[in-house]
Amino acid sequence: MGYRVAVVGATGAVGRELLRILAEREFPVKEVVALASPRSAGREISFGDKTVLKVQNLETFDFKGWDIALFSPGGAISAVYAPKAAAAGCVVIDNTSHFRMEPGIPLIVPEVNAAAIGKASRGIIANPNCSTAQMLVALKPLHDLFRIKRIVVSTYQAVSGAGKDGMDELFAQTKGTFVNDPPTVAQFTKQIAFNVIPHIDRFMDDGATKEEWKMAVETRKIMDPDIKVLATCVRVPVFIGHSEAISIECEKPVDLKKAREALRKAPGVILRDEREDGGYVTPIECVGEDATYVSRLRIDPSVENGLALWCVSDNLRKGAALNAVQIAESIVEQGLLKDGQLFRRNEIPDEDEAE
Repeated sequence: MGYRVAVVGATGAVGRELLRILAEREFPVKEVVALASPRSAGREISFGDKTVLKVQNLETFDFKGWDIALFSPGGAISAVYAPKAAAAGCVVIDNTSHFRMEPGIPLIVPEVNAAAIGKASRGIIANPNCSTAQMLVALKPLHDLFRIKRIVVSTYQAVSGAGKDGMDELFAQTKGTFVNDPPTVAQFTKQIAFNVIPHIDRFMDDGATKEEWKMAVETRKIMDPDIKVLATCVRVPVFIGHSEAISIECEKPVDLKKAREALRKAPGVILRDEREDGGYVTPIECVGEDATYVSRLRIDPSVENGLALWCVSDNLRKGAALNAVQIAESIVEQGLLKDGQLFRRNEIPDEDEAE
């Protein structure tokens, strides 16, 4: 069976990655449409090796008869068009932050809480923040073993998290350094080339940034409402690939051998933890890869039942596009999409009733 799939925001970095991953993973599509703003309508964009799509205008598109829409156009646009698509009977998987904390909209990392997809009641499923997604893929097997009660995480986030303009700014500033051009600062609050900036998104009243707040509240919605999270989110001069230094405090005694075994078996995780030069994974090595890589696994002696680790992941893939496609795959695998509607798990009719 094939599905009619719309990719919204198709000309952006995540939108292009969505199309690439749909083709790579051979998602069962019957038809694909690329949607974007009126100024991008008519442009051509690739889907797989052989197919070229002509971008259509989101503002005039009719979602009726389409099965799944993968949204990544920016929060303000999703706020308007995602409910319209859902009302037309198209299941929306939204990459923006707009719907993540709203009731009736599950926030999903398939390796962590795929069963919650069946709780969707508004036809919209949210994709989490890129840093949250990779962190929880790494921590879910450890939480199952030891019951995490507190997370302290410092992120080292690539400029692609700010979109194409962020990547362009890093490139321009880096090139300009070697020809003595003064840096132009537009996408970030300070020069990003040869620098790190401990500031992502706006500041909140308690001194945290919204990015740091997202990691805390999203972790509680996805994995466990009782986990406490302290995040420090930092932008670094890397094009693609987020890195995180994570320390966890657990309720149960931590066994390093069991932790290693659990991570080796965990879906979406590759453990590379060799205590020697180069025996760890850096962001440049994870580009184009689906996995979340875990390294530097060790006991944290500063707290009782503590464990520390390092993880990296391609933020355009697992942090955004791949996770969204995996949600779509999970919907299909669980049989939740029937006759163009997303059924809650306890409402799925049997085959005779569905006819």
